[in-house]
Amino acid sequence: MSEQAFGTTEALDQALCSAVANRLAEAVALRGSATLVISGGSTPRELYRLLAKTSLPWQKITVLLADDRWVALDHKDSNERMVRELLLRGEAASAHFLSLAPVYPDEAANLLQVEAALTQLPTFDVVLLGMGLDGHTASLFPCSAEINHAMTTTARVAMTQPAAAPHRRVTLTRRRLEDSRWGAVHIVGDEKSRVLEGINQDTSEASTPVAAFLPPRGHFEVWQAP
Repeated sequence: MSEQAFGTTEALDQALCSAVANRLAEAVALRGSATLVISGGSTPRELYRLLAKTSLPWQKITVLLADDRWVALDHKDSNERMVRELLLRGEAASAHFLSLAPVYPDEAANLLQVEAALTQLPTFDVVLLGMGLDGHTASLFPCSAEINHAMTTTARVAMTQPAAAPHRRVTLTRRRLEDSRWGAVHIVGDEKSRVLEGINQDTSEASTPVAAFLPPRGHFEVWQAP
């Protein structure tokens, strides 16, 4: 697999910030707009602080999450809340943010509205995914009853209920995340590195969903640090 390895998380964050910014700027220059898909969790927090300070044509950039917990915006576990606090600040506040929970708590109406919004978006320019120790990425959890649907459906968004994690989830599906010009799986820590090392061509995508995005099946790069 294509891999960018760094000795420290600081070096990783700086390099990934530059790579993302360059691709977004290029997309705006070529096509007049850009789309950035990001993930929650603790790993990318410093990256988002760095991006928030980066000079970009933010008003021409759409930002959305790969997934979120099905909770109110003011809930401490809301990924959207974290993104608004860390990334959508300063110049970056002018970016267009597409919420995955625009009509919470009406699940059916929410899926319809998010699906319609995603239909209007072209191929994503940049997608940043994380990974859990169980091999999940976004909210594509191997322990959820909905995993096969989320990995195979042509729909752009789905709901999942992980057995090993709190909260119901709303997530972009595998096919929608794959529809990207450039993607990276951003990981930190030796445990996660060992999980990646254990992934091979015979790994089931339902048992280790991140495998679907990595070569030879996918085109995402791995960006990692100890």
